Amino acid sequence: MKAKVKKGWLGVHVGLEEDGGFQRFVIPISYLYHPLFKLLLEKAHEVYGYHTTAPLRLPCSMDDFLNLKWRIEKESNHHLPLTLSFHSC
Repeated sequence: MKAKVKKGWLGVHVGLEEDGGFQRFVIPISYLYHPLFKLLLEKAHEVYGYHTTAPLRLPCSMDDFLNLKWRIEKESNHHLPLTLSFHSC
């Protein structure tokens, strides 16, 4: 059974089918407005389109997603350059 997501958070599925499927993460909705995350959303649109019945899927490896998540979380304390490449996409 799927756990409910708290208000202000969003469940996403991260992974590549050729790597064995997807893993679920719960992220703050504020990530959706971050420039680096927007790049990943654009990639998701290219791969899956806008009209899906499944949860939001992010087409990148776990390592790339965790790197992105780390950078977004650390950005409030440090000024990191706004470049990121998704090696697995």
